[in-house]
Amino acid sequence: MTRRGSFGRRRVDVSCAVEIEQTPDSFHAHAIPEGIDIQPGDIVIVHGAPGEIRFGERKSLRCRATVVRANWLGRAWARFGGLLALTELYEVGFEPRH
Repeated sequence: MTRRGSFGRRRVDVSCAVEIEQTPDSFHAHAIPEGIDIQPGDIVIVHGAPGEIRFGERKSLRCRATVVRANWLGRAWARFGGLLALTELYEVGFEPRH
């Protein structure tokens, strides 16, 4: 279902695959909206996923997600911000060992 939100941004409701793991080997959460390509500046809101799991658990589930599409300005700002964040990776200092 597609509808308009604030500032004319489109909202699309989709199905979402969620994987959450908190084990000694890995600590992660992945949400993958299905049937839609996520672009820079888009916002994904996952509905019904657990906020926490106990140590040693791993969960895979399906739930709903709302994708809020960025407008042209939000998309351009996300790309520009990404370039600035990328330059932080280039800051490497080489100092002699004492």
